[in-house]
Amino acid sequence: MIETAGDTLAVQQAAGSKVSSVRAVGTRAVLAELAGTGEVLALQALLLEQPLPGQLDVLAAAQTVLVTADSPVAARRIAARLLQLDLTAPVHRDGGLVVIDTVYDGEDLAEVGELTGLGSDGVIAAHTGQVWTVAFAGFAPGFGYMVGENQALEVPRRSSPRTAVPAGSVALAGNYSAVYPRRSPGGWQLIGRTGAKMWDLDREQPALAAPGQRVQFRAVRATVTLAAKQPAHTPAPEVTSGLRIVSPGLQSLIQDLGRFGHSGLGVSAAGALDRASLRRANRLVGNAPSAAAVETVAGGLTVQAVGDQVLAVTGAPAELTIETPGGDDSGPAERTVPMATPFALLDGETLAIGAPHSGFRSYLAVRGGVDTPPVLGSRSTDTMSGIGPAPLAAGQHLAAGGEAESGVVGHPELQPDFPYAGVTVLDVVPGPRADWFDADALASFCSQDWDVKPQSNRVGMRLQGTPLQRTRQGELASEGTVAGAVQVPPEGLPVLFLADHPITGGYPVIAVVVDSQLDRAAQVPIGGKIRFRWVPDEITAAAAAPEHATPEQEASN
Repeated sequence: MIETAGDTLAVQQAAGSKVSSVRAVGTRAVLAELAGTGEVLALQALLLEQPLPGQLDVLAAAQTVLVTADSPVAARRIAARLLQLDLTAPVHRDGGLVVIDTVYDGEDLAEVGELTGLGSDGVIAAHTGQVWTVAFAGFAPGFGYMVGENQALEVPRRSSPRTAVPAGSVALAGNYSAVYPRRSPGGWQLIGRTGAKMWDLDREQPALAAPGQRVQFRAVRATVTLAAKQPAHTPAPEVTSGLRIVSPGLQSLIQDLGRFGHSGLGVSAAGALDRASLRRANRLVGNAPSAAAVETVAGGLTVQAVGDQVLAVTGAPAELTIETPGGDDSGPAERTVPMATPFALLDGETLAIGAPHSGFRSYLAVRGGVDTPPVLGSRSTDTMSGIGPAPLAAGQHLAAGGEAESGVVGHPELQPDFPYAGVTVLDVVPGPRADWFDADALASFCSQDWDVKPQSNRVGMRLQGTPLQRTRQGELASEGTVAGAVQVPPEGLPVLFLADHPITGGYPVIAVVVDSQLDRAAQVPIGGKIRFRWVPDEITAAAAAPEHATPEQEASN
């Protein structure tokens, strides 16, 4: 049983509570550092209640709050304003007390009892005897990091993470408690289980316990999980205008420009990796820039027209072959069409996209856009969280929608050069944790060519090269991050985050690719080479800046 009681959450900090420092995260986001969880909650509540000019999104973490802006100018202004905010005034947010029925029979309950000295019964009493507040989300949609009223249940993560933790597992790690919203790997200590559905896209608010809300666990002997009401089976509506997938190739996904403003729920933006190519394809067929299209990797996609269609293919250049069914005795006829040019695909004709001559990702737009139900305001597929349409499969039908903005199609366009042979150079600015590395490591980061490993995907590009050495020991508390961030795990091999990246990370970010070059990064193939280049004067300016800059100094940078 889950109860939600109307209530108001008041957040108030001790006198003199302020943002201690602000660090740039790329060119459109800033990271506010605070003394502890209380201050994090206060700043998060304040920014949600009174957004700053240009503020797009707010993401709280263990000791930081990431604020994303709509422009570099707005980001600089937000940085200056954050240092001036007074967090001592109470901030009231409409909240609610979410009561979660829990069976305390977790595999690690006895061990947690020994670690805390409370015993199993004492752990249950301590867990149910306090109100928890969801400080921030991460790891997976619906996974809320909850802080309690005391530290009686502080325990370390397991030394060896489990490969699969059941959905509904109630767990502890550090000073946090959480409920796993779905089956996934995890290293937290399991103390119980619940039938509560922590993440449900059919609800108006998908997260049962969102950041800022309060939670109380209630011990029960058994949980009852109500089976979802199964709707009567109705066949999918027949697609009378659109495309049939003959072959999806290596991986073909539906993508638009992404879903924004949901990072607080643990949901990344996703969306097309090469945004310029998506916009170009939509422009050519007369669609709105954000209309959904098909993103395909390394060629191999073949589609058949259902009704007469207008299409365009942009991105990685490849041979586009159209096959027209033959008449009674004649065989099929073939013709080719150019890239970045609108063309007709008549009913029954098939289009095959060959292997790219350069680059990695191509975008197929159909006039009207791909019509699929939006999820959290977007039709994009998030491969990490599983939100959005499933990868395309042979035999699947895609309906054309009503996203056409113009009665005419566009003129053929020129495309930029795409990576193939040689090295792709990406401009970067110093990351918020560049100070975890000395001058030699920063120089090594930009003086060598990094190979893109086969394990790379839409979540991130894993790079191979000479490992980078940190100058600081220990681990970084989880903090918000952005697409383009270059994290450095302990082994020293960087990972460049792409659109489906986790919204928080615990490894230091040495640099951030400038936003305008993420499209170029998306076209680097597996096995390709990347070289990073500091944006002129940015690394010098960052090194010269004081650790705790004044608002005037921040505003002038």
